[in-house]
Amino acid sequence: MRSVKNPFLFLLSCLAVIIYFSMLAPGPGRSAANLAVSTDPSDRVASSASGENAKLKLDLNWRFGAKPQRGWYLYTPLIQGLLNTSAAPETSVFAQALAGWQRSEGLAPTGVLDQETWIKMVAVFQSRRIKDRSTPPPASLTLVPSSKFFDPERPKDLRYVERQAYEAYVKLVAAAEGDLSISSDENWLKVISAFRSPAYQAKLRKQSPKSGRAGLAVNSPHFTGRALDIYVGGEPVSTNDRNRAKQVDTMVYQWLVKNAGRFGFYPYFYEPWHWEYRPQDAAATSSER
Repeated sequence: MRSVKNPFLFLLSCLAVIIYFSMLAPGPGRSAANLAVSTDPSDRVASSASGENAKLKLDLNWRFGAKPQRGWYLYTPLIQGLLNTSAAPETSVFAQALAGWQRSEGLAPTGVLDQETWIKMVAVFQSRRIKDRSTPPPASLTLVPSSKFFDPERPKDLRYVERQAYEAYVKLVAAAEGDLSISSDENWLKVISAFRSPAYQAKLRKQSPKSGRAGLAVNSPHFTGRALDIYVGGEPVSTNDRNRAKQVDTMVYQWLVKNAGRFGFYPYFYEPWHWEYRPQDAAATSSER
């Protein structure tokens, strides 16, 4: 057996080994989870869900009305607003936020934006739409200057807006111009279409009896004077997916998603340009804060 020539050096080496291994062992203020990959179930859910969301945002098959749809990428700003996160859909942060929302809605907190979850979200978006679509009395409508319209030559009888909705719209535009440094001379946020009477809609349907959009307008929120189509980019009112993708990517649309509710306006999720004035929802949101 080999003898130890220097007991002091031997003891010093042993002490160093003991200190090294004691640092690896769990102790007060230090858990085993800090020394290895996290075993938190929510972390594992988020990690696997982020890959699914990256795929489903482009590939999820669903239907809206009679038209088949693919993916939910066009609605990313609205979804982020609903989840109160700015995280991209492909991230674990987004998946964690989604899992929390799913739990609050009684859904399985998978963190995956699957068909069941998406249909639930659509229902939430649609719940903010105008329910009573009766025509207001003429006295509650105000004639809007042609300069506020995308088409300055729009006929006078198509330039009316419900008075309170117009006052809120003016405040909204002023706030957007201040925040985004856009000029009032530009077309951003100008009104494309506002009040349309049932008689006018009937005339449109008669002129275009095979028009799907005209058919959907039998009970239009534009009857109320509180629904505004406003310019957010691209082709003003085209539902072509490429056009809508361009619209939802504009700074103006994304500002509206974050701020329009403060002025009582809420989106029709399918049409980025269509916003409806529902001040009761704005009041409810303010009271919750």
